[in-house]
Formats: sequence, structure tokens, C-alpha cells
Amino acid sequence: MTTRHLFLVGIDVDSMGGSQRVLHTLAQGFAGRGHRTELIGIRPSCEPHTYLTDPAYRRTTLYDTPAPPAWQAASLAERLHPARLRRVRDERAARNRARGRLARRFASVPAGREGLVIIGSPWAAVWLDSMEWPLHLRAIGQYHESFLQACHTVNLQLILQYYPALEKAVFLSEPDAAEFRRRRLPNVAVMPNPLPFTPLDPAPLDTRRIGAVGRLDPVKRLDRLIDAFAAVCPAHPGWELHFFGDGPLEPQLRDQAVRLGVGDRVSFRGSARDMAAAYRELSVVALTSEREGRPMALAEASAAGVPCVSFDLSGGVRELIVHGRTGTLVPHGDAAAFAAALGELMRDGALRARYGRAAREHVAPLALPAVLDRWEALFEEVER
Repeated sequence: MTTRHLFLVGIDVDSMGGSQRVLHTLAQGFAGRGHRTELIGIRPSCEPHTYLTDPAYRRTTLYDTPAPPAWQAASLAERLHPARLRRVRDERAARNRARGRLARRFASVPAGREGLVIIGSPWAAVWLDSMEWPLHLRAIGQYHESFLQACHTVNLQLILQYYPALEKAVFLSEPDAAEFRRRRLPNVAVMPNPLPFTPLDPAPLDTRRIGAVGRLDPVKRLDRLIDAFAAVCPAHPGWELHFFGDGPLEPQLRDQAVRLGVGDRVSFRGSARDMAAAYRELSVVALTSEREGRPMALAEASAAGVPCVSFDLSGGVRELIVHGRTGTLVPHGDAAAFAAALGELMRDGALRARYGRAAREHVAPLALPAVLDRWEALFEEVER
């Protein structure tokens, strides 16, 4: 097997999040296969999370400090204020230092050696666009969300502007890739995210706990999940709702649970260090987001043999949940249907077990070795 120099680059690679977990998982996997692997964060995280205590890859951060808050001058005088001018000079100097650090890392790959840069997001591609790097380094751009999510943000424009110049633009699902092809993006490929763990034994599914995994952010619409749980839990005594993740909405969600009379049955667990163990505590995993690409929580829960109920949000979600076989998909935003689907899984242990077995089998191709094989094949295609 060819040994390569691999650089995985993201804006912030150490915050708690699905895309960050994927980058660390890939970096560890590539390093385990003998590649010289470096994970590069452009900015340090304000709230760093430790993904691996003993990584086999090198870690580099280009800036010394997190990004400062945006400052929009309200007038010409404010724009020319000495404090603002000092800040502009300081930011320019910091940017030049960061680019110098990255240039030195890229220059460490000698001519004639295979080298690839995996760009973790459109914003990382924007930052890298002004860089001059050795011609023997090839670049691949990732996008960790759905086409629909890209349409709701500036990401669609950034992908269509910056990704055509890369060797490949990789997306999480075939339906999303097809949408980008329709926008005439010429270099589209599909690459699913790998599972960060593969549990040896499935979850017992007897804990009577519903779980939600992810940051407590507005886009996750966890208020919908509390509403659904409150609607069905009177018929299911002993069941609890557990949130795994931190975020700004925790006080608001706690208040909602209390207001609906289920405060004593809703638990906020924070960021779990061992998610494989956390999934084993659960009997159902629920997803009520407004938008998702190919959410790792659904893949991880399925690998643990935990059935999932989710709104039908994207091609990536439909690839992870086969409705009626591995879990339940509900029309987007249909709160009554979601509550009914949740109640059905709470009531029927045999259904949970059947879905859990099928889900575990369904996501087996997402095990890290299989996904790394796909990356190796992509590398070979790019290098031909």
C-alpha cells in the first residue's frame, strides 16, 4: 500500500461536534494504516473536547487564539478609530503567521511523495484559497451536511465557487451528490462518514430510556422532542428522556420539561466521554432536527442496535433509517405522527428488538476499516 502524507484541515477541529469527531476518527484510521497524518485546525476551539487520549496523528493549530467577535463599524469615524486599526493590523499579522505555519507543514512533503489535503468544510476551503502550496499536493473537499442545509446557508455558493478547483468534492449520500451534480459541480463523489466505534454487543433495549445526542442548539429542535415525550409518557410509566450534549438551550429546555410536567423524567447528561457506553443505556434514539445531512447519532445508535425514530429530513437520513425495517421515519414537522411513532417503540419491545438487529446489520458497511478502504480507492483515483 502506498504511504501518503495526509493533511486534514478544518476551521475548528476540537469542539464537540459530529464533523469534528469524523475528522479525528479518519485521522486516527489513516495513521493506523501507516500514512503520515496531520489534523490541522485553523482556529483553536473556545470549548475544546478530547476525542482521543493517545492519538497516532499529529495535531496542529494555526492561530493562537479563537476567532474574535465580529465588529461592524457603524460610521467612518469608528472605522478609522485607532483601536479598530490596531485590531485590523493584529488580525493581519495573525493571519500571516497562520499561513506561514501551514506553508511550513505543506513544505514538509518532499517532491515526488504522494500528498493529499482533505478540506473539512467550505469555510476552510475559503481560507485555504489564498494559500500557495506545492503542486504535488492534491486537495479533496468534504461537506458534512445535506444539500438542503447548504441551500439554507452561504455554503452552497461557497461549494460551487471553491470546490470545482479541487480534485474531488465528496458528499455524504448519493441523493445529495446528485443535487450537486445537477448544479454542474464537475468532480462529485460520495463518501460516508465512518463509525467512530463498533460495539461488540448490541444494547439490551430494556432500560426504558429515550436518547437524543447532539448539541442543544436551535436547529436540533429538541423542544419538539420534549413535546412528543410529554404527550406519550403518561401511557408509559417508568420511561425517561435523556439528552447527551451541551448547548445554549439547556435552561430553556429544562423549563419546558418542568412546565409540561415531565421535569422529573428528563435528564440532561452533558457531553459523554464514552458514547459507545451511552448508547447501551438507551432503548430508542430520537431525532427532531429542522435540518440534517447524514447525522452520526443515527449511525452510531444503529451500530449499537438501538432503533431510531426521526423526521424525514434528507437523503442521508433515509440511507441510515430504512422505514419500517430499521426504524421509523416521520413526515418533517408532523408532531402528532412523531409522538405516535415514539409511543409505538416505547410500547413494543419486540419491535424495538427487530429494528435494532436490522439497524446494526444495515450500518455494518460504515465500520471504519470499510470506509478507509473507500478513501484509499479515492486517493488512487485522484493520483492517477
